[in-house]
This record gives sequence, C-alpha cells and structure tokens, in this order.
Amino acid sequence: METNSAEKKGKAVSVREIIEKNKNTRNLANITEKVMPNFLLLIAIISILTTIGIVFTLLTETVEFFKRVPFVEFFTGTVLKPLSQNPQFGVLPLLTGTIISSVIAMFVAIPIGLMTAIYLSEYASDKVRRTLKPLLEILAGIPTIVYGFFAFTFVTPILREFIPGLEPTNILSPGIVMGIMIIPMVASLSEDAMSSVPNAMREGALALGSTRLEVTGKVVIPAAISGIIASFVLGISRAIGETMIVTIASGSSKNFTFDITQSMQTMTAYIVEVTGGDAPAGSTIYYSLYAVAMTLFIFTFIMNLIARYISRRFREEY
Repeated sequence: METNSAEKKGKAVSVREIIEKNKNTRNLANITEKVMPNFLLLIAIISILTTIGIVFTLLTETVEFFKRVPFVEFFTGTVLKPLSQNPQFGVLPLLTGTIISSVIAMFVAIPIGLMTAIYLSEYASDKVRRTLKPLLEILAGIPTIVYGFFAFTFVTPILREFIPGLEPTNILSPGIVMGIMIIPMVASLSEDAMSSVPNAMREGALALGSTRLEVTGKVVIPAAISGIIASFVLGISRAIGETMIVTIASGSSKNFTFDITQSMQTMTAYIVEVTGGDAPAGSTIYYSLYAVAMTLFIFTFIMNLIARYISRRFREEY
C-alpha cells in the first residue's frame, strides 16, 4: 500500500511539472505572438521612412538647384557645361544618352530573352530547364563593373573592326552589354509567366491540330502577355539605372546627339562624375547632382508604375 501511494505521489508530481512546463511554454508563445507583429511593423516602418528620407533629401536639394537655374532651361537646354566660366545646365544630353543606351539594351535583351524563355517554357525538358536556367541566371550575379570593362576592352575593339568611325568610348558598346546583362531578368520573368499558363490550354490547342509553335504564339504568349510586358518594362528601368557599364565604356562627353557611334553620357554616369570630382558643397554643380538624381528617380518610378499597371490590367487568373 505504501508503495502504491508513493507511486501515485510521484505521478502527481510529474504531471504538475508537465503542466507547469506547458504553462511556461504557452506564456512564451503568447509573448512572442504579441511582440512579433510589432517587430515586423517596425521593420516595415523603417523601410517606408528610408524611402521618405531619400525623396525628402532629393526634393530639398533639387529645389535649391532650381532657385539658381530656371526649370525650363534645365529640361530644354541642349548644352551641359557645368565647369565652364559661363556654366550651362541643360539635361537633354544626359536624357538622350540614357534613353539611347536603354533602347539599344532592350533591342538586345527582348528578342534573346523572350526566345530563351520560350525555349525553357515550351521546348526544354525538365532536366534541361533545371540545368540551363541557373546557368542563365549566373549572368545576373556578375558585377556590373566587370561588364563595363568587358564592354570597353572586348566589345568596343570588335565593333571598331566593323564600324571604322566608332569612337573608343561610345554609347553603342555599353548599350549592347547592358542588354546582355538584362537577358536573365527578361528570360526568367517571361518564363515564369509562360509556365503559369495551364497545360490544359496547350493540350486543347494541340488536340485541335495546332503545332507546338502555333500553340506558343497564339495561346501561351497571349495568355502570359502581362508578365512578359512587365519583364520588358522592368528591364528598361534596370537599364535606365545602370551606372558602371556606361561610366566606363560610354565616356564623359556631354554630347546632344543621336549618333550611337559617338561618346555620350548618361544621368548615372554624370552623378558618378560629380560625386567623384571636385564639386564643392553648396555650389550649383553640386546641386545639379540632386536635380539629375531626382529626374532619374522619376524615370524609374514611372517605369515601375507602368509595369504594375500592365501586370494588373492584363493579368489572367487561372
């Protein structure tokens, strides 16, 4: 009898210990549940405040610049000579260089990236897709400064063999290399959009007698058009914001021209030049840095808004 009572007491003690442990674990879980939402909210607020701080800094310094240089002169001027005795701050040479380099990049990236996406989505086997897609995305991991030296030391000499009038620094070479850099983005996003199209649509078109190419062109691409176009727009915004490739390979000549064989400067390259130069704080050229940066910010912001609009407007739910 004494042995049974001792066993019962031991079991009661162990049950109490288990209950106490469960209570402590439950209390810790409750505390974690209360703390984590606040912690995550704080992280989100930090991100928002950082964005607000960047925009506020750009706006305040840009306003100071436009107190010294007329708004119309900045956006319509075709001459940019910030260091001359009579400085001129027309942004059109930078806008032209940025747009031309981005257009050249997209002429390279869109066809190659789209055809790559079509192959990976519609023709490649699972084994080939699992092998090729990671290899393709390695291009996205190469530092842009490496692309810049590649454009300057390899692509430009080759192009000069075929285009004798091509200058050592020009806008064509960095535009092509930027297109190569953007291929993984266009190909990956487009392939994801095409892969999301249900197989039932493909099988139905094939059952009606369509070829694989007809299914791709008349069924898959129209169904995935929102994601494909969004990848194009995001690629353009990536090209607009590229810095090191154009800084190294396109030169620093602020020419207002549409001749792609000439040396030109983009907005990002100008920002690098000013920040790395001898522009004293508080000078007009110093504030022009923020005006150009604000223009670049608006460009990329508009591109992202267009991409979001296209994705929502033409999205197909399956």
